[in-house]
Amino acid sequence: MDYQAMYQQKLTTAEEAVKVVRSGDWVDYTWCTNHPIALDKALAARKDELTDVKVRGGVTMWMPEIAKAEDAGDHFTWHSWHCSGIDRKIITKGMGYFSPMRYSELPRFYRENLAPVDVVMLQTTPMDAHGNFNFGLAASHLADLMSRAKCIIVEVNENMPWVYGLTGTEINIQDVTYVVEGDNPPVAQLGAGGEPTDVDRAVANLVVPQIPNGACLQLGIGGMPNTIGAMIAQSDLKDLSVHTEMYVDGFVDMAAAGKITGRHKALDKGRQVFAFAAGSQKLYDYVDRNPDVMGAPVDYTNDVRVIAQIDNFISINNAIDIDLFGQINAESAGIKHISGTGGQLDFAMGAYLSNGGKSFICMSSTVTGKDGTVKSRIVPTLTQGSICTDPRSCGHYVVTEYGMINLKGLSTWERAEAIISIAHPDFREQLIADAEKMHIWRRSNK
Repeated sequence: MDYQAMYQQKLTTAEEAVKVVRSGDWVDYTWCTNHPIALDKALAARKDELTDVKVRGGVTMWMPEIAKAEDAGDHFTWHSWHCSGIDRKIITKGMGYFSPMRYSELPRFYRENLAPVDVVMLQTTPMDAHGNFNFGLAASHLADLMSRAKCIIVEVNENMPWVYGLTGTEINIQDVTYVVEGDNPPVAQLGAGGEPTDVDRAVANLVVPQIPNGACLQLGIGGMPNTIGAMIAQSDLKDLSVHTEMYVDGFVDMAAAGKITGRHKALDKGRQVFAFAAGSQKLYDYVDRNPDVMGAPVDYTNDVRVIAQIDNFISINNAIDIDLFGQINAESAGIKHISGTGGQLDFAMGAYLSNGGKSFICMSSTVTGKDGTVKSRIVPTLTQGSICTDPRSCGHYVVTEYGMINLKGLSTWERAEAIISIAHPDFREQLIADAEKMHIWRRSNK
């Protein structure tokens, strides 16, 4: 088969390609670093011709052109599967919404629960000699999404890393409707954040000693997981492996330090497995055609049944707050949406089911508001409107700078006692009073 001839036949400009979008269509921008750039700009230029175009994306790393105009909401509605700061700005603008999910279920949503997508547009690698375009940094749910798409437009970016993986990481030119050669911009980078705080270090110092040699790691996004990753890279730990939702720079640092071999991993031995990746150019250079890493669909990486098969699975995530019943909120501040459930619940459950596994929820004991007010992250009950990401029945280890507790097997009063013990000292007396009012405190505790 002459793949190059087929490529040339389907090659067009972004302006021509987006003419397939009609008012009322569902358009999908896919995920994170793979969101389109040239095609997004061309679609935005058609704004005044279109109404009620519904667009899906997730973990958005730059403001889409379709969302920039003042009247953008009259023409486009944004739907985010998982919110970044950019997604929150779009929602605040009044033209965006969040779509709740456990990330592991997203491929099935496309297979079974959503109507066929009218148009998919995304960045990919250039085509190889066999007619394949690689999804690069985000295998995620893309294969199942495309299996339900009426029109698929790939925007080639020569800077997109080629990531080896399971089935579901490539699309062939035969299944593509149009090819657009973009301007080859650098792949969007995720900032590493500032230097670790004293609180970050204190939490990391409690968690790292709990990790055995040969453990398999999952790290969430944020300062604390990054600090823990950096500390692991400098530790004496050895023969670690990786099976994670999001691949971040901390894993690259651990690999460079010789900590990751994957030799004891029950599944995908020797391979660092992830659903999507975002970070620095260092990360993108590392994963490019590297046989040590493997992209995979998220209904594999985040499947509780898969995670449970890997011994000594260590899941490390963060949270916004936790209440005295052990309910963990990692996605909203009251009704103000922040992120999403993502894979946290799946990994918390899967790690506990793993032989020797542990799930850690890490958080600072307090947060300082814009007005300078210091508030406890440990609260009597979740704020009205806050989302319970991890129900009280699923919590395992919870860590603040004041200590580490294990919630498994504890009664309501034992939980309250344990949770208050890792609260900031300034808030403990009030939390005890709150626990007494809720009848989850024994007089003998004090």
